[in-house]
Amino acid sequence: MNELYMIIDGEMIDWTGKTILVAEDVPVNYKLIEAILKSTNATLIWARNGKEAVETCMANEAIDLVLMDIKMPEMNGIEATRQIRQHRKQLPIIAQTAYTLNNEESSIMEAGCSRVLTKPLMPELIIRALRPYLE
Repeated sequence: MNELYMIIDGEMIDWTGKTILVAEDVPVNYKLIEAILKSTNATLIWARNGKEAVETCMANEAIDLVLMDIKMPEMNGIEATRQIRQHRKQLPIIAQTAYTLNNEESSIMEAGCSRVLTKPLMPELIIRALRPYLE
């Protein structure tokens, strides 16, 4: 079988045993993230809105990191991050957004996100952003 591996800085990325919650309401965006992270062997869980992201984090202590879209239905990523932070203070939450106005980025960080990534998401950028939190 021909396996694909993500290699960054000469090292193969292997996040076997790590669980990432991807909070993303747009199916094609989730599929892109899934394709990028597939070769890392991480387990992905898909939350389709902020409310589902909060509920999933509360129900699953095995989640190692959240990749949080900011603009989502039912509850946006900023509010979802605030609610997750009330119970999981140390859980890395990396925001992903197409909107990077200065005041929005500061609101995202004040809500408790560990980092902000700007869409469109590039494979190497995602891996480099998640790597410090998963290794």
